Parts: sequence; C-alpha cells; structure tokens
Amino acid sequence: MTRVLEGTSHDTATSAGTMATRADEAEAPDSIFSYQELLRLDEALTMSSRETGLRFTLYIGDLGPQTRARAEELFERSGSDLPDSVLIAVSPGQRVVEVVTGAAAARRLPDRACALAVLSMTNAFASGDLVGGIVNGLRQLSDQAGHPRGLRTH
Repeated sequence: MTRVLEGTSHDTATSAGTMATRADEAEAPDSIFSYQELLRLDEALTMSSRETGLRFTLYIGDLGPQTRARAEELFERSGSDLPDSVLIAVSPGQRVVEVVTGAAAARRLPDRACALAVLSMTNAFASGDLVGGIVNGLRQLSDQAGHPRGLRTH
C-alpha cells in the first residue's frame, strides 16, 4: 500500500478486459449519460455519504498511463476532510477502477471490502451497465462502512 497525505490506497485496480465499451463513448462528454442516469448517480452518492458520514466522490474519465497515481492526485484535490473521504475513479476506456480512501475511511472500508465492491462493479460493467455497476458498488461500500457512531437511523 502507498500513502497519500492522510489517505490509504487500496490496490483494487482492475485492468483485465472486464468492462464493455459503450457505443456512445465517442459522443461529447456531456452526452455520455442521460439525465436519468446522472440523477441515479447523484442519488447514490448522496445516500452513501448521508448513511455513512463519509464523503464519497466519483470520477469518470481517462486516468492516463499511471492510473493509480492519477487517482491519488484526484483524491488529494477532492476537497477538505480527506480522512473521511472515498474516491471511486472509473476509466471506462482503460477498463480500470481505482478506489482511494482517507485514513478514517480506510478503517471502516478495508482493502477486501473495496476489492469486492470493485469486482461487483466490473461484473456489471462487463454486461454494459456502467451506471448500475457504480450504484451497486457504492451500495456495497456503504453497507460495509455502516453508520457513523453518533448517527441512529430510527
């Protein structure tokens, strides 16, 4: 594992040919997702953050030749409160998923949990469901992280 600021890196990258290529990837970046898909991603991110007290962020795009280094750089730039942050970086064209967690988030999301979420995502990606894979991965990570200590759901 490598350290990024206070972040703990998870070696959950997958570069095996597990992600289906979307037919509309060649379109302009703004048209890759429908309005409904964007709403679904936004709701999943919001619910994951609300339920866990962690700050989940998502990056979808090319990560360059050094995918892990680029994901860690994006994590560093993702804002304040890095210890309680989780970045999911998905590069559909490269068929890579990287998960970077802050120090406090890593205690609640061990490497194994992140690897299982990535596996779940890539299985969905292989069947052509990019948005569904991300939503399910976020759900898995949220379930693993659980609720923050001071928050009761009922």
